[in-house]
Amino acid sequence: MTHTTIFALMLAVAGTSQLVAAPATDEGDMFRDSLLHDVVVTGTRAATSEADIISTVTTVPRSQLTALERVSMLPTLSELVPGLYVTSRGVMGYGVSTGAAGSITLRGLSAGSGQAVVLIDGQPQYQGIFGHSIADAYQTLLAERVEVVRGPASLLYGSNGMGGVVNIITRQQHDNGVRTDFTLAGGSYNSVSSEAHNSVRAGRFFSDVAASYQSSDNHRPDMGFYQYGGYAKLGYDLSAHWRATAQADFTHFAASNPGPESAPLVDARQWINRGVAQVRVENSYDRTAGSLSVYHNFGRHKINDGHTADALPRDYLFRSRDALTGVSVSQGVSLIPGNWITVGADYQRIHGECWNSKLLTHEHWARPMEQNMHYPLDRTLTELAAYADLRQDITSWLTIEAGLRYDHHSEAGTELVPQGGIVVRPVADGQLKLTAGKGFRAPTLREMYLYGIANPDLEPERLWNYEVAWKHHPADGSLSYGINVFYLRADNLIATTMVPALGRAANYNTGRREHYGMELEASYAINAHWRTNANASYLHMDTPLLAAPELKAYAGAAYRLRALEVNAGVQYVAGLCTDVATGHEENVVLVNGAVAYRVVPQVKVWVRGENLLARKYEINAGYPMPRATLMAGIHTTF
Repeated sequence: MTHTTIFALMLAVAGTSQLVAAPATDEGDMFRDSLLHDVVVTGTRAATSEADIISTVTTVPRSQLTALERVSMLPTLSELVPGLYVTSRGVMGYGVSTGAAGSITLRGLSAGSGQAVVLIDGQPQYQGIFGHSIADAYQTLLAERVEVVRGPASLLYGSNGMGGVVNIITRQQHDNGVRTDFTLAGGSYNSVSSEAHNSVRAGRFFSDVAASYQSSDNHRPDMGFYQYGGYAKLGYDLSAHWRATAQADFTHFAASNPGPESAPLVDARQWINRGVAQVRVENSYDRTAGSLSVYHNFGRHKINDGHTADALPRDYLFRSRDALTGVSVSQGVSLIPGNWITVGADYQRIHGECWNSKLLTHEHWARPMEQNMHYPLDRTLTELAAYADLRQDITSWLTIEAGLRYDHHSEAGTELVPQGGIVVRPVADGQLKLTAGKGFRAPTLREMYLYGIANPDLEPERLWNYEVAWKHHPADGSLSYGINVFYLRADNLIATTMVPALGRAANYNTGRREHYGMELEASYAINAHWRTNANASYLHMDTPLLAAPELKAYAGAAYRLRALEVNAGVQYVAGLCTDVATGHEENVVLVNGAVAYRVVPQVKVWVRGENLLARKYEINAGYPMPRATLMAGIHTTF
């Protein structure tokens, strides 16, 4: 069966399939959530109907994030968001450095390269030295919902918003009362998971506190993983129009890299700490709304890249510290009917330092004796920006939007970032969007100052994206569908090549890339018990790229009857390049599903299966994925 035939069959399933969630609880009700018109904050920095803005946004509510009881939200996003793909390598854990997975790509642009950005409540979460996100930090227990902007978002979010944004909106208790949830699960390859969450609402005060622990041996020797972490959010409604919140989250994980099967590694281990703290004040009136936030992200990393069995052990660990401190302020105002103007400013201080620690002994890896060997990097960058965005209704069926960002980077210089478009409403609840926008990414500390290929004279990468999108959500709410086509051209991309002026191979602004494609998504509520959803994306690339499939499609079905919930889905991926040097591509069909039953209203038991067809495939070259795996658990609420 050809790729095109399978792709067409997946789209046909769109009329009959999707994921659904539990009965109405704190976990959410997908039947209810999906009938609501999307209100998003990521495309504007203020709560706005998606129908009124030019950005192409996919919202994944908590009900969908929790439907398959996954610890990480990334596999679910990879299924439900067209154009987005996330790499994986095992049952649990993504890791960092050599052999790592968890790379997020949007339309072929990679968050692993800093070309797309992950946010938590609007604040960037990338590593200062290497400029990428840390996949193991993005656990499902954090999120109330996730909003994904497909296309440039540098107007509002600056560098790293070049290809798009994944914004994790954290949980919040809305109704007065106290609720506590526990989840305990276990499954294949000695995998265990435990979570505890407490939420409180008492008048104007609200809080959410959670903690978790997970571990797995995974499906290959020397691939053990564990992590623990927590999250806390405290808030107070100062008045009907003002709110203050303080929040923090922390993740520690340790991962082992077994190496490719052709050259297994010994002692390839990583110990990583990641955290963020934020204080935020928000206001919301009929004709104005805005926020001020101060945040600090930090990371601590200890890595041994290991050695093959016939090589000597490494006598040092790579150590690094990252810190990103920022201030973000924005305010929107409506001056006349149908008008909304957003103005804002951002400041970031990005610091990174790394060194090699000489190992004095190899006997106790949990607490190795170390002596600092040398300090190749200790640098700080700053970014200061201001932006304005204007949205205006010309008639009841036509809206225009235009914005401009002035962004100054302490090393890469100044960028002007324009974006604009129109929204046309030819029918009720339907929008046709035409947009053009610029994105950019400033070079990272690694690219400018670390290793022998460093080049301090690098300029930002730049991109222009052009898009036409149609979305229709009829008033009865049972059906929603959308389709969009895009063309993007990226220039000045950073690549490693011979630079005559430097007399050596170095990072250099030389790359160019053209992508175009189509994305589709649809959902349909058949009745009170059945719900369906499907999405698909096609991406044409001038050259194959890692973790950017040419075709990706997903269709799922969900059934709910009284205490029983059944969720199942099939994902098809084709033209997935796993090795640029050899041009090897993978094609795979994955079937996943979960069954849950509420024994009593406070207790739910569930079982989940992944890769139920037991397909053999790879996403990272040399790292075969596990065949069929199972997890089972119990969720209690009181």
